[in-house]
Amino acid sequence: MLICDNLTKRYGNQERNAVDGLSLEVRWGEIFGFLGPNGAGKSTTIKMITGLLACDSGSVTLEGQSLSKDPVAYKRMIGYVPDDPVFYERMTGFEHLSFIADLYQIDKNTREERIGELSKLLLLEEALNSQISSYSHGMKQKLSIISALLPSPRLLILDEPMVGLDPKAAYILKTLLIDFAKKGNTVFFSTHVLEVAQELCTSLGIITQGKLLYNGTFKDLQSENNKTDETLEALFLELTDHDGKEL
Repeated sequence: MLICDNLTKRYGNQERNAVDGLSLEVRWGEIFGFLGPNGAGKSTTIKMITGLLACDSGSVTLEGQSLSKDPVAYKRMIGYVPDDPVFYERMTGFEHLSFIADLYQIDKNTREERIGELSKLLLLEEALNSQISSYSHGMKQKLSIISALLPSPRLLILDEPMVGLDPKAAYILKTLLIDFAKKGNTVFFSTHVLEVAQELCTSLGIITQGKLLYNGTFKDLQSENNKTDETLEALFLELTDHDGKEL
């Protein structure tokens, strides 16, 4: 289980916290959708969960492993797909994946099997021997997803993973995430594509102005608002918008 306890972060001299006392739990086997308007605190939260950004206060644990006390052990359990992946552009796709495999000390046979399996699944197999500088944005997104899955993480964290993917690749990714969670792993992803969140997610978190407004299932969100026929998009807009302004 991923546990975020009272996470707080403020940048510089800003008037309010970017993330303000956020607490949530995500269980094994769940696909958790993290939703919010631009500037709500989604990416800041994700960067704290991955250890890329230190929180001002609060804690993050995964399966009892503390991010602050043993960051290496914690990070070995996660895979991360950023919203704008960055690579050594003169490497080939295969060289990059081999570099990731070296970092995680994955043996030769396992890495070859995993690279072959994942690159075929995400339709990147034929491009692995090309320099990353020649890749389109969508191809780089696929490479980032393969990199995150290569070490067989227990928790997969994705920040806007559908951006840049064509319809077929987006469908493949959705299927992959479902299969990943069915194996007892956890998916934590942010998205602005609310139809995808409604379709995929077993639980949701809605954040605005750094505060968590809702944490639960889509059906419970409908029930609590007495709108069992409403879409997630409609409920999200009602929660995060009042006379055109965020709450």
